[in-house]
Amino acid sequence: MSQFAADPLKESVVKPVDPAIEQQANDAVGEVSLDHLYGFDNQKASKQTRLRGLQTGVVAKIDIARDEVFIELGGKAQGVMPFSQFETEPRITDVVEIMVERFDPENTLYICGKKGAASSNLDWQSLSVGTVVEGLVNGMNKGGLEVKVGNLKAFMPAGQIDIEFHKDISVFLSQKILCEVTQVDPEKKRLVVSRRRIVEKERAEAKGKLFETLAEGQTLKGTVRSVMEYGAFVDLGGADGLIHVSEMSYSRHLKPTDIVKVGDVVEVKVMKFDRESGKIGLSLKASMNDPWKDVDTKYAVGTRVTARVVKVENFGAFIEVEEGIQGLLPVSEISWQRIRSPSEVVKVNETIPLVVIAVDPATRKLTFSYKQVGGDPWSGVVEKFARHMIVEGVVKRVAEFGAFVEVAPQVEGLVHISEMSEQRVRKAEDVAKVGQTIKVRVLEVDAGQRRMALSMTQTDGVYTPTAPKVEKKRKSPLKGGLEF
Repeated sequence: MSQFAADPLKESVVKPVDPAIEQQANDAVGEVSLDHLYGFDNQKASKQTRLRGLQTGVVAKIDIARDEVFIELGGKAQGVMPFSQFETEPRITDVVEIMVERFDPENTLYICGKKGAASSNLDWQSLSVGTVVEGLVNGMNKGGLEVKVGNLKAFMPAGQIDIEFHKDISVFLSQKILCEVTQVDPEKKRLVVSRRRIVEKERAEAKGKLFETLAEGQTLKGTVRSVMEYGAFVDLGGADGLIHVSEMSYSRHLKPTDIVKVGDVVEVKVMKFDRESGKIGLSLKASMNDPWKDVDTKYAVGTRVTARVVKVENFGAFIEVEEGIQGLLPVSEISWQRIRSPSEVVKVNETIPLVVIAVDPATRKLTFSYKQVGGDPWSGVVEKFARHMIVEGVVKRVAEFGAFVEVAPQVEGLVHISEMSEQRVRKAEDVAKVGQTIKVRVLEVDAGQRRMALSMTQTDGVYTPTAPKVEKKRKSPLKGGLEF
């Protein structure tokens, strides 16, 4: 601690300023005095004392009757502080930390206060870098807030308002705030304060207390500070923890913004805590009831459900039967017919009937079938469609090698390009158009493989071979090479 034998009012001293804060203030107001900025005439400031801010002293005398404690500050300097501001009863020779606010020349005493308490004796002589004061936010200007500190005007740069960014700083208007003096220049009537410094100190103290008791497995309440694509940060009171997107909900395919928003108070469980790095992993869903409990009983194989399509992929569709329980509808279980994409049959947010065909609670997997709800349309097809029978059908798809024709609901057959006309056909689309109703002749049915070979030739109702080549054994257009 510095000691001064000379009169502390003899010369003016301006305490060192944090370069970063000074730069923020200069960027906002430059060298203009705050009185000039607010419209006040610049008056010559009184001289400051040397002994200011946080100091260490020794309790020398206690006058309980007058509620005063006298403290030796080194050399001939002596301070006085209210007895009521001590958290525990002081004793003579106790070493204490106090805030020196100002010098009282009449009594040759330094006026002191509790460490961290807001100063109540505010004038240019009582202020120094590090002094904690209470101010009223009464305006905004270029780059920050206008703060009334006692009868003085102070400036708070936007970067010194809080530890987090505020897009709209007008929310602080008319608020009383605790702040720390970061720059004081009586000559220029320049007073710069920081609320950020106070918040940082409070947060550091809260973090220390939190880490003393924090442990994995605890359930705590916190406030959502920010939401990212990968999760959300929650303030636990002194330190932030991360809820990874995988720990936010039992429901899949939800974005963090679908679950929480900034300012939400949430109950979370501590999953991981690294005391050295300070990293805290949290879970939101761990504090909820697990919807997968007893799912094998509730959704046993064969159970019919009505559920919502939440996402469609090339390999199938994801289905939500209730909040937190989703399963897969494979593309092979969407239709008895061949489809190129699940989106041809099901759409997102569509509600459809399904049958549960597999359930595995351990891996949290459910598998559904859409096509099995109405039964197998190929059942009895062999008996219904005899060989050489003439039927009508609708062209569903046209490919280079032929056309697929639906002859019954969800029962399709292939008309190979060689069976589309007695004449040579260059392109299948020249003969058959999607949506067209045509007559076809049944050449072959393979119910096991769910395949049917059709022909568009000799479809007048009677099958009459016209040439030996028609009777000649040839490969079926069906994959597998059956002969007919």
